[in-house]
Amino acid sequence: MPLWPVYTGTEEPHDGISLLPDPPPWRAFDGGPALATPADDADTAAASPDRRHRAETYRATPQAVQLVNAALYLRRPLLVTGPPGTGKSSLAYAVARELRLGPVLRWNITSRSTLHDGLYQYDPLSRLYAARRAAARPAPGGHDHADGIEDHLRLGPLGTALLPYARPRALLIDEIDKSDLDLPNDLLNVLEEGQYEIPELLRTRDAENPRAEVLIDGTHERVPVERGRVRCRAFPFVVLTSNGEREFPPAFLRRCVTLRLRQPDDAHLAAIVRAHFDGEPEPYAQTLISRFLSRVNGGDLATDQLLNAIYLARSSDLSAESLDELAGQLMPYLGEAHDPDGF
Repeated sequence: MPLWPVYTGTEEPHDGISLLPDPPPWRAFDGGPALATPADDADTAAASPDRRHRAETYRATPQAVQLVNAALYLRRPLLVTGPPGTGKSSLAYAVARELRLGPVLRWNITSRSTLHDGLYQYDPLSRLYAARRAAARPAPGGHDHADGIEDHLRLGPLGTALLPYARPRALLIDEIDKSDLDLPNDLLNVLEEGQYEIPELLRTRDAENPRAEVLIDGTHERVPVERGRVRCRAFPFVVLTSNGEREFPPAFLRRCVTLRLRQPDDAHLAAIVRAHFDGEPEPYAQTLISRFLSRVNGGDLATDQLLNAIYLARSSDLSAESLDELAGQLMPYLGEAHDPDGF
């Protein structure tokens, strides 16, 4: 039987992803041959302690749980918007951990990022040097052992996520609003079709040699690519984050499930503090939470600013007056401030 919600926002990992119903007919993909999703222990070895901690301590709102499940059921990207520090990128790690989707593939967007960067990188110069070395040192018997083109090509995070994995991979496209104006439109076709081509391989593969073994993002593992074409099997769980600094084309928004995160309220902040510090907030921590909430309407504040202040309050022997002064310095507004009274 199908399961709703597949993602629950709880702490315990589980295999609920296997209970997803079949995709809508217009979002069904048939790439192959099927690849096994990397195991969770691979993520433990590869991920930084910060990312693992964020995945374990993330506390999703009911709205976030509902819309994550909508994106999973519909096989659509999830566009997560909101002020800095509201947990937009952490959500991808929390979902991947709970649903055992393996290591999160991360693509950090800059103003110079292009669709090609996310799909794959090809180094023609290294191939040229390899060919020259092979020509200078002919192999015994006169055979040319120059490296093939696949030895100078690596799939990017988006290109890896669209491989025909039997279970969906998790892909974080972070800060999409920093991109060039054309990138959201360029993503449309790839995310809609769930496939792409690698022209360099298309030109070199033939009927007798259709397969290339290429490196994937973040590891030294190689996967087969047939005839230079990649098509997904299980559409990846794609999270695109935005700080709300720009508007996106209607065609792009229409193909995404949109989640708008807001600053957490008192109860949500207390739950976040409990998760990070493994216990109920102490009296001074509760005071900091109250002061943080009273200042939120005056400008942008990030939850990790509050966590930093609480950690120092718990770990130091400073006086209350000194702690107040330090907390104010650790929690400045991230943008234009509208609160003349300060901390």
